[in-house]
Amino acid sequence: FQSIFAWAELPMDLIDLGFAHLAEWMATHLPQGPVFDLITQGIIPGIGGIVIFIPQIAILFAFISILEESGYMARVVFLMDKIMRKVGLNGKSVVPLISGLACAIPAIMATRTIESWKDRLITIFVTPFMSCSARLPVYAILVALIVPEERHFGIFNMQGIVLMGLYLLGFTAAMCSALVMKFIIKAKERSLLIMEMPTYRSPKWSNVGLTIIEKTKSFVFEAGKVILAISIVLWVLASYGPGDKLQNAEKNVLESVANQRLTEEGLENRIASYKLEHSYAGIIGKSIEPAIRPLGYDWKIGIALITSFAAREVFVGTLATIYSLGGTEDETTVKERLRTEINPETGEPRYTPAVGFSLLVFYTFAMQCMSTLAVVKRETKGWKWPMIQLAYMTGLAYLSAFIVFQSLS
Repeated sequence: FQSIFAWAELPMDLIDLGFAHLAEWMATHLPQGPVFDLITQGIIPGIGGIVIFIPQIAILFAFISILEESGYMARVVFLMDKIMRKVGLNGKSVVPLISGLACAIPAIMATRTIESWKDRLITIFVTPFMSCSARLPVYAILVALIVPEERHFGIFNMQGIVLMGLYLLGFTAAMCSALVMKFIIKAKERSLLIMEMPTYRSPKWSNVGLTIIEKTKSFVFEAGKVILAISIVLWVLASYGPGDKLQNAEKNVLESVANQRLTEEGLENRIASYKLEHSYAGIIGKSIEPAIRPLGYDWKIGIALITSFAAREVFVGTLATIYSLGGTEDETTVKERLRTEINPETGEPRYTPAVGFSLLVFYTFAMQCMSTLAVVKRETKGWKWPMIQLAYMTGLAYLSAFIVFQSLS
């Protein structure tokens, strides 16, 4: 967890710089117009918001791959069997749970090796609590935003400690949920663990490298397709609106700030914010704002919550798109844009520690992945368990985020 922040910092900065230069190059070489706005305000921020996290995702996959290649994973299954049975699982549940750190979809499919239907169903139910690689971009951007880069005992980075805490929080939620399910689901058969124990071996580094490349490529391309589609749709929703308010945005803003002394940049920001607020995207966000306001979220975060149901990592791409539409052209990085975002009601930063930790807890518990729901439906042969899972995880996420925000405010 320390390495995910420490080792990835330099390559992430280089990727960030590369996208900033790409945006500048396009601004000077492409003709102005709707296509230019779509590319620079929709596609590039959306894709850049996920590509920047490739180094962190690759490091995560590297450690998981080394554990698998060394033969240690099989021993973990055997050693954890007795502990797992206390919460209604068995040793074979460990592999899907650890696989869930990469992606819940193949992890849920891996539960087919569990013979007991009760153990398998509980494993399917709790696996989405494991912090998958799609959560990592959300964790990384928010942790970097609200947690200072302090070192404890000379080696432990505070950001890495918080990140580890989020992974442990997800694992704890999975174990507690499994324990509750153990007493709810009744089954007569008794499960047994029979397995072959492989010898310890040195990892084959070529296999480790291939695994990192394949898994990272799969993550980026799968996420990229969804983010590209959502970025385009979001740009359209954020660039157009009902009536003539967007066409008259400059006139309306000038009238409202007639007695204020604003700089040219400040006026441009007001106009951009006005357009975004009165667009179709703004209307959608405003409609759900009353429900999420107790968590400390505004309508912009609300839009990101809706779009990220397609895939959690879309949250970052959505915010990048929204803030590129609502800001000036030289604001190139989403982290800096979030850092400078002001809450108009208080005049203070929007992303306070209370809001940041509320979002972190929400995404730790929430079922923000429609693909996972589809796989659960297929594996359980019906919509009963996916709907129970969705309601339970969303309710837990909302309640936990509410408690965190109200406690820290």
